[in-house]
Amino acid sequence: MLRIIGGSWRGRKLRFPPSPEIRPTPDRVRETLFNWLAPRMTGARCLDLFAGSGALGLESLSRGAAHVTFVERDAAAVRELRARLSEWGASGAQVEQEDALRFLKRGAGGGPFDVVFLDPPFDSDLLATVAGLLEQGQWLNRGALIYLECAARSGLPPLPPDWMTTKAKQAGEVGYYLLTRA
Repeated sequence: MLRIIGGSWRGRKLRFPPSPEIRPTPDRVRETLFNWLAPRMTGARCLDLFAGSGALGLESLSRGAAHVTFVERDAAAVRELRARLSEWGASGAQVEQEDALRFLKRGAGGGPFDVVFLDPPFDSDLLATVAGLLEQGQWLNRGALIYLECAARSGLPPLPPDWMTTKAKQAGEVGYYLLTRA
């Protein structure tokens, strides 16, 4: 069980199915992240690529994002996310039950996006591949913000040269970064 920490849905709780692949971003990290994103959140178009619990995308909608596309392959997680969006009367949300790589290669989803959340399973080695696909598929607006979460011990993988790290922190074994697309 997680809670939304800010915006119009502040304090609402969200459920997600137990799964080793779903590792929700902790409250403390989300609070820092959304402090970083605050000036750009209102009216933003967001992509929550490895949605899992949906906490990052739901937090975005709560804080004024115009649209969030959630991409998650786990059917139970997708059902819970759709239930929360319906229960909370959310507008501007699209939920895709699909593998992230397949989604990006397919070219659907209504991009380009202003904010992208990339929090794949830590043992997946997907960040570099996904970053390349985001660039190749023109999924990002100029000046887009990209949030990356990965195992702190591994650090950032090779990323596109136009992605500049603007913020970086660590919480326990989690490294988290905010990058700007030049």
